[in-house]
Amino acid sequence: MRILLAGVAALALSMPAVAQDADPAIKAEIAKDMPSLMAIYADLHANPELSFMEVRSAGIIAAEARKLGFKVTEKVGGTGIVAVMENGPGPVVMLRADMDALPVIEQTGLPGASKVRITTKEGVETGVMHACGHDTHMTAWVGTARRMAANKDKWSGTLVMIGQPAEERGAGARMMLEDGLYTRFPKPQYALAFHDAAQFPAGQIGYTPGYALANVDSVDILVKGVGGHGAYPQTTKDPIVLASRIVGALQTLVSREISPLDSAVVTVGSFHAGAKHNIISDEARLQLTVRSYTDEVRAHLLSGIERIAKGEAIAAGMPDDRMPVVSVQKDEYTPATFNTPDFTEEMAAFLKTRFGEARVTQMPPVMGGEDFSRYSRDANKDVKSLIIWVGGVPHAEYEAAKKEGRTLPSLHSPFWAPEADTVIETATEALTGMAMKLMGRK
Repeated sequence: MRILLAGVAALALSMPAVAQDADPAIKAEIAKDMPSLMAIYADLHANPELSFMEVRSAGIIAAEARKLGFKVTEKVGGTGIVAVMENGPGPVVMLRADMDALPVIEQTGLPGASKVRITTKEGVETGVMHACGHDTHMTAWVGTARRMAANKDKWSGTLVMIGQPAEERGAGARMMLEDGLYTRFPKPQYALAFHDAAQFPAGQIGYTPGYALANVDSVDILVKGVGGHGAYPQTTKDPIVLASRIVGALQTLVSREISPLDSAVVTVGSFHAGAKHNIISDEARLQLTVRSYTDEVRAHLLSGIERIAKGEAIAAGMPDDRMPVVSVQKDEYTPATFNTPDFTEEMAAFLKTRFGEARVTQMPPVMGGEDFSRYSRDANKDVKSLIIWVGGVPHAEYEAAKKEGRTLPSLHSPFWAPEADTVIETATEALTGMAMKLMGRK
């Protein structure tokens, strides 16, 4: 998931050691556990696995959950795991961590950097890296499982912890749900998750009520033409010229058809055509990413893309049998993430008492995507959900970049190196605290 978090300059950097409602015993337990957790993190970071291949990673966190007394089921939705701990009457709370890495060659230069290389199913040789921080997610998942298991006297209910595959492909949550996540296992009333953040200081917590992340659609356009010799263009229908017109016209979808008060993005990320200087090809291929929040704006963008592609082809004199083919990649669609507003505000208030007001900040929504959204969408709208951000930029680096006007490495960058211990410790305390708040003994 790629995100850009705006407004971070205003974040306060004061980080009180203990806020008024902090549980010092839990805090001390997490601190004591950190060397073991960092060993797990180092292992996961050095051995990343791509989407649908997270066998080793899933095995590590599944083994940890079994040792703690969870009932663990593996291979849910492919390589996903579900760990259930029943601890008396009370609500069902689900905690999720995603497990997959990215086809990125790590360039942090740090000890323990990933050296994994792989050939993808498309035949591309690449490095593999946890450039989105899912290794911190899995490690904090283990830390939270340990704290919940060790403090069963402090909560009552059912805890469902899932390790999800293929978030980067937008498929893992859907696959786990289709494989019976909410029918084979207890269905939650509450779903919680966190994501590390590359645009604000380590240990800061961000939250967004309502829409937090966008609908994400991948769209392919096959632009057909009539090929021929580059010296005789009058005998052809040039698909490169037509595709260029389509690219230009697509920009009007956002600028002239969507209200300025609504958020939308149409980006052409790939344009491929031709093979030689003097040949006009017979096709061009475009690949788009399309972002929105509401279902209405999404529908308008997708229908508009098809309308514009066809309209430009008609204007170019293309015959009916050479109309562009627009394909929406349904398996890669990720619906917008919507944090249940009242639940989000309730948990934010709790986190502020736990960590201090200065350390917990409301953030604007972003146009990145997250398939965590699926756990509380459509038929599952009765599930209250919240995903929070946990900053990962070392404070000195953040301050230096701000002073110098320098851009920090983003998520998905080969240079992204979060302050992992701070992310893991903060996220473990936040997730443990929220779960216990929801399932606290009366």
